[in-house]
Amino acid sequence: MAHILIVEDDPNLGFLLQDSLEGAGYAVTLCPDGEAGLSALAETTFDLCVLDVMLPKLDGFTLAEEMRRRGLPTPFMFLTAKALKADRLQGFELGCDDYLTKPFGLEELVYRVKAILRRTSQHPEPAPAEPSPASAAGDVFTLGASTLAFKNLQLHVAGHTHTLTHREAELLRLFAQHPHQLLRREEILQRLWQDDGYFVGRSLDVFISRLRKYLQPDATVKITTVHGRGYKLEVAA
Repeated sequence: MAHILIVEDDPNLGFLLQDSLEGAGYAVTLCPDGEAGLSALAETTFDLCVLDVMLPKLDGFTLAEEMRRRGLPTPFMFLTAKALKADRLQGFELGCDDYLTKPFGLEELVYRVKAILRRTSQHPEPAPAEPSPASAAGDVFTLGASTLAFKNLQLHVAGHTHTLTHREAELLRLFAQHPHQLLRREEILQRLWQDDGYFVGRSLDVFISRLRKYLQPDATVKITTVHGRGYKLEVAA
């Protein structure tokens, strides 16, 4: 049973969200403000966080930033009345898995939660049959002098270990499974997000930048941009 954290300061909406998700078969913890949500994250491992943006004590965007600063890889989605393009972009740049604006239907929320959990808990896909510089043994992928332990969400680069988010690990695994092959932007977006719209496209750009930053100390591997088409993982022979 997946365990979901809801951080929502409206008690009526919070009750409805909790009731709907529990009715769909999930365990739910409800917190009324950002500080309480952060405390819950420090004490319990959750499979997904559902965050209101306009929260007392600690707003949802700041809570998400603090999660990442602490190395918490928990996927999260925002619920908010802030529907402006700039707000949506900020949410995706923080690495959210979805951004749902109010008002919304509870059935739609449950559907989106199921979609996120399906993506972030999926089993690793089989590695390519052809031998290549980026090889995999189980859920461990070798990329040049670096190693991705997908199950543990850990990337080992030049003596340092980075704890990845689920989406970062999924994206890097996809590259590792297809070294030296062009991965079209649309293909990546559909495989990992099931959506190739503008906002998730911006989110992909953020994740690519993060992975490049992590891999920078390793001169044997890099993610290159094929302009107008997509990306390619290049690994030195």
